[in-house]
Amino acid sequence: MTAAQADSAQLQIDRPSVTDGAALWRIARDSKVLDLNSSYSYLLWCRDFAATSAVARDEHGEAVGFVTGYVRPDRPRTLLIWQVAVDEAQRGRGLAAALLDGLVARCTGEHRITAIETTITPGNTASERLFTSFAERHGAEVEREVLFDTGLFPDGPHDPEVLYRIGPLSL
Repeated sequence: MTAAQADSAQLQIDRPSVTDGAALWRIARDSKVLDLNSSYSYLLWCRDFAATSAVARDEHGEAVGFVTGYVRPDRPRTLLIWQVAVDEAQRGRGLAAALLDGLVARCTGEHRITAIETTITPGNTASERLFTSFAERHGAEVEREVLFDTGLFPDGPHDPEVLYRIGPLSL
């Protein structure tokens, strides 16, 4: 176990509840890199997609990181990872990787997941590293293609969203 894994092992990782919604919204807002959704959407996410999401809690039970995801309706063995965020004070400890690994392991058992997908904007090096290292740890291939080009976004300039398709998973 690396030092980063040991640090993240001191935190509790479990399913989010509605009472975590406000903290997830604050962590996403404070990340300054995620597209911030409404606070209402984080409450709904914690209610409706708790089974396919994960939250990390510190020794006081406070949320310090999260991964949100859902099983794609048209691909029921694919988990789409929507957002990953870690509180600034907890970064560099391997928490995002621990959250992602834990969530995918849980969803693999419950939903027989064989692949994950996520979108990453070009230049988001931290996310690129997180997901390519996930693929390496799990012996999976990574396919990339532009899913949503810049011109599809109606609210002004937006970088393209590149789809990362990772699988098959060997967990």
